[in-house]
Amino acid sequence: MSRLILASGSKIRRQILQDAGIAFETIKSDVDEDALKSQHAGLSPAEMAVLLAHAKASQVSRQNPDAYVLGADQTMELDGQLLDKLPNRDLARQRLLAMRGQAHQLHAGLALVRGGEPVWQHQQSSTLWVRPFTDEFLGHYLDRAGDELTASVGAYAFEGLGAQLFERVDGEFHAVLGLPLVPLLGALREHGILLK
Repeated sequence: MSRLILASGSKIRRQILQDAGIAFETIKSDVDEDALKSQHAGLSPAEMAVLLAHAKASQVSRQNPDAYVLGADQTMELDGQLLDKLPNRDLARQRLLAMRGQAHQLHAGLALVRGGEPVWQHQQSSTLWVRPFTDEFLGHYLDRAGDELTASVGAYAFEGLGAQLFERVDGEFHAVLGLPLVPLLGALREHGILLK
């Protein structure tokens, strides 16, 4: 079987692959995401997710040309704007208030690279509706969420406490988490990383 490397430090992406019984190594890329976003500011948030996934996979692939390298990224779009992670609780609170009662999109991008050359890519979007939560709930959530407020662009971890923010989700669970699993499994079988 071919060697697979995940070019991401994301705990949830590692967990998804482990739960699916996929053998892989992890080598986190150090791509400058802010620089790429500036250089390619004309891309849509969905296109940006794929670009970032390609950049991460390509960087790790250059040092590991014999392996298949999986890059993954996720962007968030609110009112047509690409949003970035927030540095502190106060800004996370402002973002959550802006999202209250609104829909936003999460765009997952995947890229599989070998020998520096892309062999597969996938993009999948989800729409999530934040419920019109009370100020009391928001205070409670902010007190309990901890690192989730600054670790993700939406100030929530959907697989945990953040699920309480939503009234409706239009998207596949793993895609919402940033790693569309079923399309990925198909690509891994196609390239000899998993048994057909």
